[in-house]
Amino acid sequence: MKILFYNHTGTVSGAERVMAMILGPLDRARFTPVVVCPDQSPMMEMTRKLKVRTLGLQPLEARFTWRPTLIVRYLISFAAVIRSARSLVIKEAPDIIHANSIRAGLVMAAATLGLDMPVIWHAHDILPHHPLSTAVRLFAALSARNRILAVSQAVADRFRGVVLRPFTRRVPVVVIHNAVDLERFQPDEKGRAEIRNTLGLDATQPIIGIVGQLTPRKGQLELIKAFASVNKELKDVVLLVAGAALFNRDEEYAERLKSTATSLGIAERVRFLGPRDDIPILMQGLDVLVVNSHEEPFALTVLEGLSSGTAVLATSVGGTPEMIRHGADGWLVKAQDHEGLTKGLLTLLHDQELRHQLGTAGRREAIQRFSIKRFLGEVEQLYDSEVRTGSGSDRVATCVSTRSPRFDPVASAPGTDSIRPGA
Repeated sequence: MKILFYNHTGTVSGAERVMAMILGPLDRARFTPVVVCPDQSPMMEMTRKLKVRTLGLQPLEARFTWRPTLIVRYLISFAAVIRSARSLVIKEAPDIIHANSIRAGLVMAAATLGLDMPVIWHAHDILPHHPLSTAVRLFAALSARNRILAVSQAVADRFRGVVLRPFTRRVPVVVIHNAVDLERFQPDEKGRAEIRNTLGLDATQPIIGIVGQLTPRKGQLELIKAFASVNKELKDVVLLVAGAALFNRDEEYAERLKSTATSLGIAERVRFLGPRDDIPILMQGLDVLVVNSHEEPFALTVLEGLSSGTAVLATSVGGTPEMIRHGADGWLVKAQDHEGLTKGLLTLLHDQELRHQLGTAGRREAIQRFSIKRFLGEVEQLYDSEVRTGSGSDRVATCVSTRSPRFDPVASAPGTDSIRPGA
């Protein structure tokens, strides 16, 4: 079975790392992958290192915006990429197309009009509340060849919205949770000691860490402000910020993070580590990993923290409650809640036994529910079912996931005190 994987951007981020989890161990005796992505890009370099045949295509310029001039520019970009993609698809003649984003799905669904091949839209993002989101849903419903693969139930529910509810049979939505490399991310006391020594930190010093792209939606700014409150009570605590600005005006945001730490008088306690290739070891050295996102489809960082046996404090948004049970294998707080975040950090930093319990349970959950073997098995089963059933409207609604979140953030009152451990 030949599968054409399409990635609309050359930047390597979370969605691209998930794609690598598929490409690396994919059974080459059964599946022949070919990757299409922007030429001479980090994405192309990554896939070629995986020994996958990779073809170049111009990058797609397209984002949700309210500015008419940008919308016109993005539509022109779509048209150009679609033309090139259609020629490439006809030449390659794959059995299935795996489009690695909603935007990639739009491109490939348009590029394959009139061609009888299923297009899997791998939805890694939660559709924003925007008129263009309705247009995306309607376009997905135009063809029964489209299948939506969502990384979480939260992503699936938002994608379906009200518009696609009548089209359950025509546009099936299936949820396959992401996975984590259990070998790379695992507890290791030796690694913990080594990374602390490398960073010049004491073996018993309380360390908080946040890992990921520097951008407002990841909530680094709010964490720095909460950390300032924590530092008033715990004088030797350190905050490690790992990651870099990647898109749009994020460089300005990164500078704002540093200036805020300085203005709050905690510049010596906050370390900006930049992009790193030793994140598994870094996580071993943390006492608490914070994922403070305003919205999160299904954060790989959460899975990596759980697998590392590190206590994870995360905001109860998007797909995160599908990974964490508050007080059982992690700690959940409401998004953009300064008091709740501060209390959560102090609770975990003051209670070593609680951190150990959460870390142990988190590692166990990662092994049981989020292994690459489980993930790849479900993805390969999806490929098999698409080829077996074809792309017509005879595909049944049983493909729609009925998984439900393990924690209801709406049911929780503000602050961590109102969320019962183990609930």
